[in-house]
Amino acid sequence: MGERDRTGNPAPHPMAQGSKIASIQQLAEVAIFQGLSLADLGELQPHGLIYDYAANEIVMMEGDRLLPRLYGLVQGALRLTRVGTSGKETILRVLLPGENFAAPALVGDGLAPATVTAMTDSQVLTIEREALFQQIRNQPEIAFRILEVYNQRLQQMHQTIHDLISERAIVRLARLLQQSLLSEQRLKGELPSLTFRLSHHHIARSIGITYEESVRLLRQMQEVVAYRRGGVITVLDRDALNAIAEGQWH
Repeated sequence: MGERDRTGNPAPHPMAQGSKIASIQQLAEVAIFQGLSLADLGELQPHGLIYDYAANEIVMMEGDRLLPRLYGLVQGALRLTRVGTSGKETILRVLLPGENFAAPALVGDGLAPATVTAMTDSQVLTIEREALFQQIRNQPEIAFRILEVYNQRLQQMHQTIHDLISERAIVRLARLLQQSLLSEQRLKGELPSLTFRLSHHHIARSIGITYEESVRLLRQMQEVVAYRRGGVITVLDRDALNAIAEGQWH
């Protein structure tokens, strides 16, 4: 499956695009490397590359054959999506700086499990697998950090499946709004902010509802959250939002 650029034309594989050697500071941005000494990071640096992506640019397509590397996000935000057998696209999650992705490139079949798209101007770090494995031999705790990340992802997936099967749409929506608010605060460092952007289209693809149902549910929650043109959402009552997310909605 080949990549496509924003115009729908074939796009080069990310590894074929221009890159630059990662800095020590950029390596330290990836969560699994936090706490490593400057000397340890220096061992990895010659094997780390940084790739720049513009907003809406595709990083990789679901099913792409990937080079054996660790992929991590240094700057920006990435959206992970998959297309089901019915042709419907679902948003799996949003990645923020410090997170790694495309696990099968490191310890799997080498195929991209999802399409990854830059939501904002972003920087992706890659590290050659053999260089990483050599560093793991020197610092085994890196392997435990990677396992911890993958375990968290597995738990998130189980929770998502449970919610889709058993929770009402309004509960799923409230939880998505909670996550989006926290992601926006982490991305911009604006802890007091209660405003973020989330379109009806994104909501529908994230929690398995229609565009029209997203509109209806947000109107139903108008005393809890305000929705303005352009997908601008402001949380008016955070306690009420948390209550809905816990299923306490009457």
